[in-house]
Amino acid sequence: MARTLGATQMKAIVYENPGPPDVLKYTELPDPSPGSGEVLVRVSAVSVNPIDTYIRSGAVAMPRPQPTIPGCDLAGRVEAVGPDVKRFRVGDRVWGSNQGLLGRQGTFAELACVHEDWLYPTPEGVSDEAAAASALVGITAHLGLFRCAQLKAGEFVFVNGGTGGVGSMVVQMAAAIGAIPVTTVGSAEKAELARQLGAAHVIQYKSEDVVERIKAITNGQGVHVWYETLREPDFIRTVDLLAFRGRMIVMAGRQAQPIFPVGPFYTKDLTLYGFAMFRATPDEQRRCAEDINRWLSSGQLRPVIGMTLPLKEAAQAHRLQEENTIGKAGTLTGKIVLKP
Repeated sequence: MARTLGATQMKAIVYENPGPPDVLKYTELPDPSPGSGEVLVRVSAVSVNPIDTYIRSGAVAMPRPQPTIPGCDLAGRVEAVGPDVKRFRVGDRVWGSNQGLLGRQGTFAELACVHEDWLYPTPEGVSDEAAAASALVGITAHLGLFRCAQLKAGEFVFVNGGTGGVGSMVVQMAAAIGAIPVTTVGSAEKAELARQLGAAHVIQYKSEDVVERIKAITNGQGVHVWYETLREPDFIRTVDLLAFRGRMIVMAGRQAQPIFPVGPFYTKDLTLYGFAMFRATPDEQRRCAEDINRWLSSGQLRPVIGMTLPLKEAAQAHRLQEENTIGKAGTLTGKIVLKP
């Protein structure tokens, strides 16, 4: 945990107790000072994730510093380094995630102390907004596709919501390695965006039969990898749409307890993976970041940023995120980025 000097004050978003978005306050806190292994980052951009809102609301209980600064993702420049830091120097541009979790302080502030294990160099030519918007969702997509499902070129991969935070990353990463991304969207405009991101097949779920389209696209063989982003997965439908020895990834729906078709699952030699991104080790996440950096540099990965707001409007950003994650409003495409 970072020490505080108290000599100067930074602007930050804080809250004391869990509650609705209005508990978030824009205020001043003493500038933090990096401890052993920590890097002090001058924050240029942060992004909003559903997990930020779950922790703030109390839906997900985690240890929190007091007062609590929310936020997992950040990008900026190294302002100072603490003892024993080996990978970064003052002036380096960096991005990272996995903050605001498991007792770590969050990123919604002008300055943040982050252990160097959770930071990565920002490639030349990549904006801080793009780096921040790619952080948690990019690492999450990569862990599911490659550490878990071991996606290969030529395989069909399905993901709901191909223009959303994680969904857009799944589409682009699959396309980057030569896999065949199949996705759903809710409008013609989002369909065009999904194609621009690299989706080989786009299904408009409001006007098309998703099951029949997937069967037609895969010639009745099913998809090899199903990346589930919905909070209430339909395992009966999914197992039917998976290919022999297909793999399904689950990373959402903490309260979901759906019916599971055991017989059809095991007789097709299927595999089900579940994971929480923030439990991946620093080495596992760094391997994700290396690919993310390479694809950001080459233009194969372009985060979808739906809205950019000043940091002081964090409560509004949380409200909008909740309306779309929980309320399924469909009014947000991609990520919300906040700038101090």
